[in-house]
Amino acid sequence: MKSPQDKIFEGEFLPHADALANFAYYLIQDEDEVDDLVQDTFMKAYKAIDQYQVGTNSKAWLFRIMKNTFINEYKRKKRQGQKVTYEEIVTFHDEEESNLTSYTDLRTELFSDMMGDEVMIAINELPRDYRTIMILCYVEEFQYEELAAIFDIPIGTVRSRLSRARGLLKDKLKEYAKGLGYTEENINKN
Repeated sequence: MKSPQDKIFEGEFLPHADALANFAYYLIQDEDEVDDLVQDTFMKAYKAIDQYQVGTNSKAWLFRIMKNTFINEYKRKKRQGQKVTYEEIVTFHDEEESNLTSYTDLRTELFSDMMGDEVMIAINELPRDYRTIMILCYVEEFQYEELAAIFDIPIGTVRSRLSRARGLLKDKLKEYAKGLGYTEENINKN
């Protein structure tokens, strides 16, 4: 018989595993570490399940845990410094290309045949904060209030970051748009 915690975990948390994996990929951009970050997120969520209010937005709650886990791990690694073993170097050279195609991520799943490589490159070149908030808003479809809770920032800051991200993306894609036949007037309208 399942415990109430297991029922909550399976019913409200596990359905978001794919979305968490995609978010993890955009945070760390290292397929080898994606599963670790997702697993750490689920472990922390399960340990803190008594703090979760059933019926609230479990996806936003999990994304916030993941963001905080990522930030804490990033800070720890930054203080510790990068450690690389000989085996990691050999593995990197042997598997460099095979790892890039083995993971189904948002680029393949959502954007195939919808936009050119130039758009994906432009999105991936955005600073991490802007790229992350755009992905969560426009792909994961979080509301501004949810984004504010995930990032622990005011809604005005969410709006500001999204506006700035759109502006940076527009600047990066201006020449691409002209190549597709858009005029300067059409580009500046949006």
